[in-house]
Amino acid sequence: MELTDGNLAAGIQINPGLPRLAEAAASGLGLIVTAPLMLISAAAVAVSSPGPVLFRQRRVGRGGRPFTLYKFRTMYVGREGAQVTAGGDARVTRVGRWLRRTKLDELPELWNVLRGDMSLVGPRPEVPKYVDLANPSWRHVLMARPGVTDPVTLRLRNEEELLAGVEGDRESFYLTTLQPFKLRGYAEYLRRRSWRSDLKILWETGLAVLIPGRAPAPTKEEVMADG
Repeated sequence: MELTDGNLAAGIQINPGLPRLAEAAASGLGLIVTAPLMLISAAAVAVSSPGPVLFRQRRVGRGGRPFTLYKFRTMYVGREGAQVTAGGDARVTRVGRWLRRTKLDELPELWNVLRGDMSLVGPRPEVPKYVDLANPSWRHVLMARPGVTDPVTLRLRNEEELLAGVEGDRESFYLTTLQPFKLRGYAEYLRRRSWRSDLKILWETGLAVLIPGRAPAPTKEEVMADG
């Protein structure tokens, strides 16, 4: 099922961010500038464990349309399991932990931006299994093109550590607590976004990568209280 004008939530409103032409130009330049870094990352993945260098996964894009997301592979091949990843997950390779911590695993997503699957700034794309198109919150968020970064992702940069502290069913916690927290944050940003706010988020993302501890991330208790 894809979203159409006939099955959108009433009163949906989102504000545009950076112009598509500017994002395409920026992502193309980004692919050129980061090419040496991506080659190093690709080589590290290739020699660290057998399997493909790139990780491909179906995600839900704007209007509910699926697309293929590209990242550097950070897990051992053949170790499928829950689609939520907690800190210390044994499926993640040693190189993969470094790539995830530095966010270098997400550099190939610039190709998704260039193709038009994603924006530089927007709600993070989810796997189809965790998307409910009957939910008005999802219908709201999916009116926007998904992004590489956004305010919620910045705030939840410790998501894997947060999930590692959950006792019991982590997938259930993700769906009943963490995902609704994200959806509320995405919707709030889309209501007030502008090209200036998108530029600010890109700047803050760069700072967060360079200085990971510059601002505290929410705890599990804070996420639960926000509901």
